[in-house]
Amino acid sequence: MLAKVGSAAVLGIDAFSIEVEVDSSAVGDLKLIIVGLPDAAVRESIERVLSAMNNSGFRVPMGRTTINLAPADLRKEGPSFDLPIALGVVQAAEQMASASLPDFLIVGELALSGAVRPVKGALAIALRARAEGRTGVLVPAENAAEASVVKGLRVIPVRNLREAVGFLSGELLITPVVTDMDALFDQPRDEEMDFSEVKGQESVKRALEIAAAGGHNVLMIGPPGTGKSMLAKRLATILPPLTLSEALETTQIHSSVGKLPQGEPIITRRPFRAPHHTASDAGLLGGSIHPTPGEISLAHHGVLFMDELPEFRRGVLETLRQPLEEGRVTISRASGSMTFPAQFMLVAAMNPTPDGKMPGESRSSPRAIQKYLGRVSGPLLDRIDIHVEVPSLRFAELSSMPGGESSLQIRQRVVDARKLQHRRFAGRPRIPCNARMGSREIRSFCALDEGTHEMLKHAMTDLKLSARAYDRILKVARTIADLAGVESLVADHVWEAIQLRSLDRQLWG
Repeated sequence: MLAKVGSAAVLGIDAFSIEVEVDSSAVGDLKLIIVGLPDAAVRESIERVLSAMNNSGFRVPMGRTTINLAPADLRKEGPSFDLPIALGVVQAAEQMASASLPDFLIVGELALSGAVRPVKGALAIALRARAEGRTGVLVPAENAAEASVVKGLRVIPVRNLREAVGFLSGELLITPVVTDMDALFDQPRDEEMDFSEVKGQESVKRALEIAAAGGHNVLMIGPPGTGKSMLAKRLATILPPLTLSEALETTQIHSSVGKLPQGEPIITRRPFRAPHHTASDAGLLGGSIHPTPGEISLAHHGVLFMDELPEFRRGVLETLRQPLEEGRVTISRASGSMTFPAQFMLVAAMNPTPDGKMPGESRSSPRAIQKYLGRVSGPLLDRIDIHVEVPSLRFAELSSMPGGESSLQIRQRVVDARKLQHRRFAGRPRIPCNARMGSREIRSFCALDEGTHEMLKHAMTDLKLSARAYDRILKVARTIADLAGVESLVADHVWEAIQLRSLDRQLWG
């Protein structure tokens, strides 16, 4: 008998439909064959399926059973086909009569006992099922909450093979899982860190507020122990909340690599990723034989914090140039190319010299200082909108200074500024914030009067700034105006933006 079961495979961060065809013949000795370009994990599913069927009370069909995973030209990876293969074998052996199999996409790994284990990419699979007009998905119980964030689907959780057969046969009623999305997004934010804990560094806090309001990249330069990492980690507490579409995109990326936090069906807070400086380009961009998302994609709609920036390998840093400019990363391998979203805020921190002191106080030779700074290229610096010094504080200042504003107070101003940007860029979904403006938007929304334009011209000449830096200054000035709640750019906005751009010229010349 021939049986067909709908399933799905995750390639990159997206899911593709897979049809599991099972043809069972009672002739000859027991033999199961899987075709359709399976990898080792899929081929090993034969042993898991046979043991799970035996331990679940189902009869293993005698004779030759052929299992085809279509389309045959797409490589199948992982153990997520165990459950649909087992259901196809059970139906082909005429131990289950079901008319509902075509209505569902089914995934799940099987234990030898018949228990169903969770798989990666449940959200992408649920999105694929909805796009194809399926009634629902049949998924492991641990994946059900994640899949249920997709509206318009029946998400059926199963814990073992017998439950799945019972539900599809109409003998067992399983209540679909439903997630209250409003309740998830309305949960109060209980932050472990707060900007009020940071004493002093008011100029750096101001720079980070501007960065959060406009989605700008930031480079913090200062001696060790001045609070660069402390400030960067608190940046996430002042970022605006994720929208539903942003949350779905972020969750889909994390789910595809199995990094969705346990107990969270959807990511509701902007991610904060901090790779070590020993990370490879594959770890940062994404890699393996078949491309998977790396750290910069896991930071999508959030923050990528790179501490000790010059300690990263030069080749790793240069790979950041495309995603910083385009908001996506393309990875090419022998098996093909894959493009992942990578629209993140880069927050970098570094010492000004090899020994950590400012150039005028350092004992390092000028040659050693230039070699150290030269690890960060000019083209990469041009793509970082804000450069800010983090100075050392004296003990008297640390012991006497009161705490500053709370993250809640700062975040409210950031949210108000983002609302202005959303209204300004209505109808331009590819531009969520000022940092993503193109040349056309800069001309439209960053117009300068004659005096301000002349001031910027002189600053560009004196600082020897590039054309890309000119655009960055206007974008930052636009954000400063938004924080002030005004529409027109004036000299003060542009001057502050220039000051947030000039530090790198003092160090790199």
